[in-house]
Amino acid sequence: MRKIRIDFCDSPHPNSSKRDNFLFKLLSERFDVDLCDQPDFLIYGTQGFAHRLHSGVRIFFSGESEIPNFDQCDYSIASAKVEDPRHLQLPHYVTYGDPQEIIKKHDEPAKILAGKKKFCSFVIGAYNRRKTNNRVNFFHRLSKYKKVDSGGRLFNNINGAISGGSRGKIDFLQQYKFNIAFENRSLVGYTTEKIFEPMVARCLPLYWGNPLINAEFNPRSFLNLADFPNEDAFIEKIIELDNDDAKYLEYLRQPYFHDDKPNLFFDRQRILDFFEQIFSRKITPVAQRKQRSIFGRWMAVKRHHWHPAKPPSWQD
Repeated sequence: MRKIRIDFCDSPHPNSSKRDNFLFKLLSERFDVDLCDQPDFLIYGTQGFAHRLHSGVRIFFSGESEIPNFDQCDYSIASAKVEDPRHLQLPHYVTYGDPQEIIKKHDEPAKILAGKKKFCSFVIGAYNRRKTNNRVNFFHRLSKYKKVDSGGRLFNNINGAISGGSRGKIDFLQQYKFNIAFENRSLVGYTTEKIFEPMVARCLPLYWGNPLINAEFNPRSFLNLADFPNEDAFIEKIIELDNDDAKYLEYLRQPYFHDDKPNLFFDRQRILDFFEQIFSRKITPVAQRKQRSIFGRWMAVKRHHWHPAKPPSWQD
């Protein structure tokens, strides 16, 4: 196996181990990954500026809605769809769970429905009026028909927020027929765990977000606001399914994936082949091509040396 000198920084999860993340584990399947302080390749996130200290090959990585800036990075791996050979589209749900969890070949739909005693769930932990106002407004609108149980920190109406991270949320969702699974924003390619978690729980997702979501998942297995002329028609369909078990079961019987097979984004070889190109290609990194003035605390830092013995983000 070829040895690759690599490091990570500026992660949104600074207390997580560098070795306990999706990309490190994946790369270790094909390469001898040498996690070191002076790497040839740096994978960095959005929470910090430590990547500015590095003048080698920079790889931007994000599961959120950020668009890569190729004035700062050489390659990118992110949810958004970007028509550029330096970019690999990787929806956040791929790094979040096992596709086998939403394969339906052994499901018993009638038994699953019999275990769902509650109407609809909603989980939100933070509220930004600019980004999340639409899903909050929808939560209030649907609640006029029947109580929607809100299990997050905000708008909580079940006497306390659920715990246990993603697994705790999935356990919570299993009680419900529906789940409000709206993204923070509508961006081509931007799909997160918000639709994946209710699928694992066999809870019908009420989705809004990625305009191309129907290419990633079978549109007959969830309700997508974009497929309806307006929000009123969307709510009418929810009410119809809530009051007709036979029609609800039609959705529950549908596979989440087209042909009940994981979509191409779960193809690990596709991701590894992209890294193979990065590691094999000889380029002049963008940090060495752009000789700009560096202000503030970065002015005295040599761009072609990776200084910190321990980067300010992530822990070994």
